[in-house]
Amino acid sequence: MSPTAAARLVQRQLGLMLRSKVAGDDAPARAQRIWGAEGKRWFTPEDPVWRVHADASMFPAGITSLLLQMLHPMAMAGVAGHSGYKSDPWGRLQRTSHYLATTTFGTVEHAEEAIATVRSIHRRVRGKDHLGRPYRADDPHLLAWVHAAEIDSFLRGYQTFGATPLTDDEADVYVRQAGIPAARLGVVDPPQSVVELAALLDSYRPELEATPAAREAARFLLLDPPLPFYARPGYATLASGGVSLLPWWAREMLGLPVPDVVSALVARPLGHLGTAAVRWGMAGLAERRPSDLPDGPDSPASPEHPDERGQRVGDLAAS
Repeated sequence: MSPTAAARLVQRQLGLMLRSKVAGDDAPARAQRIWGAEGKRWFTPEDPVWRVHADASMFPAGITSLLLQMLHPMAMAGVAGHSGYKSDPWGRLQRTSHYLATTTFGTVEHAEEAIATVRSIHRRVRGKDHLGRPYRADDPHLLAWVHAAEIDSFLRGYQTFGATPLTDDEADVYVRQAGIPAARLGVVDPPQSVVELAALLDSYRPELEATPAAREAARFLLLDPPLPFYARPGYATLASGGVSLLPWWAREMLGLPVPDVVSALVARPLGHLGTAAVRWGMAGLAERRPSDLPDGPDSPASPEHPDERGQRVGDLAAS
C-alpha cells in the first residue's frame, strides 16, 4: 500500500468513527433523507447559518454549548432528569445532531416535522430543580436561554476555529437565521443580532449557578467521556478548545482552572489541532474525486452510494 493510500485509509477510518459517534450507524440513511429530498429549504450554502453549522468548529463549540447551558439550574435539572446523558450520551448527541442538520439543511417540510417532534417531547418534560423550583422544558424563558447559549457558542467556535470567519454583518445574519427554527420551537423574539444576543445572555447571569449536578456533568463531559482510551487524547484537544471558548465567568463558575493566558496559549491551539483533525477526517467521507475510482455502479458517487454525497456537511452539522 502506498503512503498516499495508507493516509486515505486512516483518514476514512477517522471519518467513519466520527460519523458513528455523532450521527449514528444509520447516518447514511439520514443523510440521504436530508440531501435527497426535494422541496423548499430555509437556507442555502451561501447563508451564514449553513456555513457555521457545516464546519468542523461545531465539534469544540458543541462542548462549549453544553457547558454553558448547564449553568442554568432548571436547564441542568431537565438534562439530569430526562436526557439520559450518562446512560446514553451518544444517543442524545445523535438526536441533537439530526435535529440541527434537519432544521439547517433539510427541506422546510422535514424541518417543521423535526420541530414538531421536539415540541411534543418538551411538553412532557417537567420537574423540579435542586431547590424545588418547578420547571418545564417548553417554558419560553428556558428555551431562550438554551438557544442563546447554543448559538453564541457556535458563533464563537466558527469565528475562532473556522477557516473563514464571518464579517460583522454576516454574524448578525447568522444570529437572525438561527432564530428561524428557534421561534417555531417556542423561543419568543429570538435575538436578531450579535449585540442582542450578548444582551440576552447577560440578562440571564443572575439566574445562573454551578449546581452540584452541573459540576458533575462537566466532569463527565471533560474528564470521563464514554470513549476508549486511544480516542481520548483526540477528544481532549476538542474539549480544550471548547473550554477556551467559554466566557471567563462561565469557566470560573464551573471551577475550570483555565486563566485567560492559558486559554489563549494552550487550550485554544489544542482546539485548532483537534478541529483540523476532525475536518481532515470528515473530508475522507466526502464525494471521491473522479480520479480516485472509475465511474460505474461501484463508484461512491453513483446512485447506489448516495451516502457519500454531502456527508461532510451533513455530519458536521450536528456536533
